[in-house]
Amino acid sequence: MKVALVSPYDWHTPGGVNNHVAHLARELRSRGHEVHVIAPASRPVDDAFVHTIGRPIPVAASGSVVRIPLNPRLGKRVNALLTELQFDVVHVHEPLMPVLPIQVLRNSRAANSRVVNVGTFHATKDGGNRLYAYGQRLLKRWFREIDGKIAVSPPAAQYVSRYFPGFYNIIPNGIDIDHWADPHHEPIAAFEGTFNILYAGRAEKRKGLGTLLRAFGVVNARVPDTRLIVVGPDSRERRRYEAMVERSGQRGVIFVPEQPYGKLPRYHRTAQVFCSPALGNESQGYVLLEAMAAGLPVVASNIDGYASVITHGVDGLLVRPKDTMALADALTTLVRDPGLRAKLAAQGRVKVDEFSWPRVGQQVESYYERLLNQRDSTDASRGRRLATRE
Repeated sequence: MKVALVSPYDWHTPGGVNNHVAHLARELRSRGHEVHVIAPASRPVDDAFVHTIGRPIPVAASGSVVRIPLNPRLGKRVNALLTELQFDVVHVHEPLMPVLPIQVLRNSRAANSRVVNVGTFHATKDGGNRLYAYGQRLLKRWFREIDGKIAVSPPAAQYVSRYFPGFYNIIPNGIDIDHWADPHHEPIAAFEGTFNILYAGRAEKRKGLGTLLRAFGVVNARVPDTRLIVVGPDSRERRRYEAMVERSGQRGVIFVPEQPYGKLPRYHRTAQVFCSPALGNESQGYVLLEAMAAGLPVVASNIDGYASVITHGVDGLLVRPKDTMALADALTTLVRDPGLRAKLAAQGRVKVDEFSWPRVGQQVESYYERLLNQRDSTDASRGRRLATRE
């Protein structure tokens, strides 16, 4: 099977969709398929199977910044590539994002009339989507080009189906469990000897870091031998939080620069609890899966995307979003109860197996095969009807 995986985002900017595409490509190749990636890139990519089309620029979206190309003249290059490589399956991630995914859907059948188009919808958001709402009539044209629709979680399916009704096959984001569970990751020696709570991610308002900082102040007052480690990329919002902590004299909060993928598990190995108090707009909760794979008990906010991964009291603790005291109480409970930490961590490790890449890759592969079989059956039926008429 010859497969194209399409990402709308700058291939050089780490993120959930790009990570998913890279790991899915690796998994499908391990199953004997020829897999190519099509994505924009801010600089050249030294990989013969990654085809870069479009130069991304930063665009504000949903409380974050995405890096996508906005050049509407990408169609010729897209058509030329698809015509040259003649894919069996073109799998577009966030297929209604401008501009590259729509150009791929626009040109895929012109390049190969028998291609199967698959779209995976990753996002969810509290409230509406202005792109979908205002562009619904135009986007429906390209939505109809998608033969098989995937959503990474029930909340993601519910979100997109508000604008584009249909059947969405739920196939979650996969996770490289071996990477996070690898016992060779050494703890950070400088942080040992204190009870560590880990936050890993961007410092955007929607991620709830402000709530966590306030909650940790309560935890640290109750149990002074505690520390909050914040790992993530630099940004104006993060610097604002750092300045706030410094001005207030808050104890036990350490800000660590963003860490490469290979080193981040060391911080999980250093911590005793992982916390993600996001306020919303999370489709699945990939950071929770990483922590669970690393063997950490998780405290997270009770939002749809996180609740699709965690069952409260079974494999993690869920608290009301924006509720500082509820978050502080849940963290304090885990600080003081090693038995509960061990129980939640063990159940979390069992749960995360559902999201392993071999399992997710098998689901995606089976879906491709089902769609290809449906195409062949439809072609055969059409051929029989034509033969009967003749």
